Amino acid sequence: MEIIVGSIPPLQPQSQKISPKAGNFIEAQLLHVRPPRKGIAGPSGRERRTKQANDPRKGRVLTIMVADAGLLPADIDTAKYDVTLRLIRR
Repeated sequence: MEIIVGSIPPLQPQSQKISPKAGNFIEAQLLHVRPPRKGIAGPSGRERRTKQANDPRKGRVLTIMVADAGLLPADIDTAKYDVTLRLIRR
């Protein structure tokens, strides 16, 4: 047993970071907007893509760039995330 007479050291101030489970806001830059994919037939007339993907008719494909990739989750490419966009005019 150890007995210490005195007071405890002062607590360090806690950072105000939001936990990753609560959701983060990550700044990104919009690079390109294009219409949805259409069927792409190769020279043989068959579809060249291996996955059957149908984009919505009124959809748009956005290419965004995140300046600091360290803010993204490590398993971002597993597609287990929902993404919410908030567009702000410059």
